Amino acid sequence: MRLPNLPDGQTPGRRSTDRRLPMLWILLLAVLLLLAFGPQWWVRHVMRRHGRERPEIPGTGGQLAEHLVRELGLKGVKVEQTTPFGDHYDPNARAVRLSPDNFNGRSLTAVAVAAHEVGHAMQFYHQEPVSRLRKRYLPAAQTLKRLGVGLLMAMPFVLLLVRVPQAALVMVLLGVLVQLVSVLMYVVVLPEEFDASFNKALPILVEGDYIEPDQVQPVRQVLRAAAMTYVAGAMADILNLGRWLAILLRR
Repeated sequence: MRLPNLPDGQTPGRRSTDRRLPMLWILLLAVLLLLAFGPQWWVRHVMRRHGRERPEIPGTGGQLAEHLVRELGLKGVKVEQTTPFGDHYDPNARAVRLSPDNFNGRSLTAVAVAAHEVGHAMQFYHQEPVSRLRKRYLPAAQTLKRLGVGLLMAMPFVLLLVRVPQAALVMVLLGVLVQLVSVLMYVVVLPEEFDASFNKALPILVEGDYIEPDQVQPVRQVLRAAAMTYVAGAMADILNLGRWLAILLRR
């Protein structure tokens, strides 16, 4: 059997391999994007799915949070409205802060997120050991994240100024290390998040008859999504880390 005429040095096997390489890169990129943005997409999908207004719910998320703060005797803790997707508990201001949809909404998402943030208020009010995780690691993680990004962004300018490739390499490696430590710190805070959702919020909502039996499962899903918010952020940071590593390898 005669082989088709091919350019010098090219074989059918090499052409097949060349075709497969772009596909492998595309698949790798798809996997990285899924790992990075999949958790964030899932969190927001769950929040939207159960964010539909329900007239049968007797109060808004903000009203529920205020009620729980009074019922639980969390003196000095206040409830405030904050920016969209900015739900959190601020231990320094002793404030439960809910996004507009959750503060003013009558949805299962609003109910669950309000109870979750009040769960954090309980942790700090009673000075539970789990509350020390956020106080100890979260501010440091946020600072390290900014520092790591700053070091990586400064690398080209340092290279232009000192014209010593080793100095730029040291800065990049240091920036990558700082970013990695930041991601690990976000992961360390997870036990506090799950405690707020499943040891605080869910028992309060179920045992206090704040939700109906058929609402327990969707509320559980929202509480899981609320607890995984930091994981979603950490995965996005990992993708950012991979992007900087790719830039480094190209250089």
